[in-house]
Amino acid sequence: MASTYLSRTPASSGSSSVLTYSFWTKRSGLGVLSPFLSGGNSGTVGQIVFSASDQLNIYNGASVIATTNAKFRDTSAWYHIVISLNSSETGTDKCKIWINGVQETSFATDNRSTFTTISQVNQSGIVQYVGSDTTGYVNGLMSHIHMVDGTAYDASAFGETDATTGIWKPKLSPSVTYGTNGFFLKFNEGALGTDSSPNGNNFTVNGSLTPTKDTPENVFATLNSEYSNVAGLTFSNGNNTITNSGAWKSSISTLGMQKGKWYCEVKLISGTNHSLGVIEYSGSSSDSYYNGANIDNQGLIGGYGKNWGWYVWTGSFRYGANVELTTGNTLGVGDIAQIALDYDNGKIWFGKNGTWENSGDPANGTNPIFSGITFTDATFFAFGPENASDSVNFGNGYFGTTPVSSATSDESGLGIFEYTVPSGYYALCTKNINEQEYD
Repeated sequence: MASTYLSRTPASSGSSSVLTYSFWTKRSGLGVLSPFLSGGNSGTVGQIVFSASDQLNIYNGASVIATTNAKFRDTSAWYHIVISLNSSETGTDKCKIWINGVQETSFATDNRSTFTTISQVNQSGIVQYVGSDTTGYVNGLMSHIHMVDGTAYDASAFGETDATTGIWKPKLSPSVTYGTNGFFLKFNEGALGTDSSPNGNNFTVNGSLTPTKDTPENVFATLNSEYSNVAGLTFSNGNNTITNSGAWKSSISTLGMQKGKWYCEVKLISGTNHSLGVIEYSGSSSDSYYNGANIDNQGLIGGYGKNWGWYVWTGSFRYGANVELTTGNTLGVGDIAQIALDYDNGKIWFGKNGTWENSGDPANGTNPIFSGITFTDATFFAFGPENASDSVNFGNGYFGTTPVSSATSDESGLGIFEYTVPSGYYALCTKNINEQEYD
């Protein structure tokens, strides 16, 4: 939501001393101010934010109500955050915070027992901002945002534990009373600022919000902005676009594959030198990928270690210690590369603009670029630009902020892609991973 936000000015005042704010967020950029709710944009605003130190802060103007000791730096998963404020309670119960259904008890700054009001929130004539205070912006995703005016609820009103997976998930239609200025933002496509509560407190969308299939109920892979070798890279568009203004650097998908058949696409946005492919990574700090034997020093997928890549500026397919297997087509700006991985049978295919290299057919398992691979650890899609930029589509249906034109589905119907997905292949998301792992 960077540089994009929602705003609404209430016609009448509600409560700034008893309220609940519940929202889900998946972070992209870290180390910057990220305001999730702001009553006004002057120095006396009430705010709920991630600070530049990635801690959750609640402000009453210049005064801090609470700052967590916890730092929220996971960019691969969704956080569910619930803040319940009630000045009529006693002691620290005046301000309660839950993270993924667990109440927060450790605070760097704790003035909860003195809470009386969160200034300018729910007040008549004061602009209420979601995703910004007009100086800072949330860099990431937001979903299922509830503001309850006049009632303090706990996290169980908005979330619950999935009986099958044990994962905390949102209640899609919670039974709550929203009060005067309360609202429920589902971010339904085509109605991103529409209030789904009975109040009809609709918001104005400022900038351009991009819909996503990445939700708390089904998490899609993105590029891993927190991986050890990404210094010097810039991530944007929900960490689905990677830009490198210097020598080779690479990033891998946040989700890995240990079974099944998987598909993704990447569009070349700028520059000439791009490497892309698949890498096997154990997760250990002794792994050659982690400690820099291939990526930190080279950034070439297929250059070193257990990885298999396409150097698209020359068309060569390489693996291991920079061994060239064969040569295919080259790609340039605007072209879309496809990757298909059959983990179980140790095969990898690459395609250009809808046509598979080497007359390959992933659906039938024929003519792969790489075959005979025995995977022993998790594998990841990987992308390495040099003085270049790539946008990856893991199934969200967008390259950056541009939707795909043909909108074809993967095997499960969960992912949306530019080109026809081979039969039996899946978008890299948690529902598909669970389905294949337990098939």
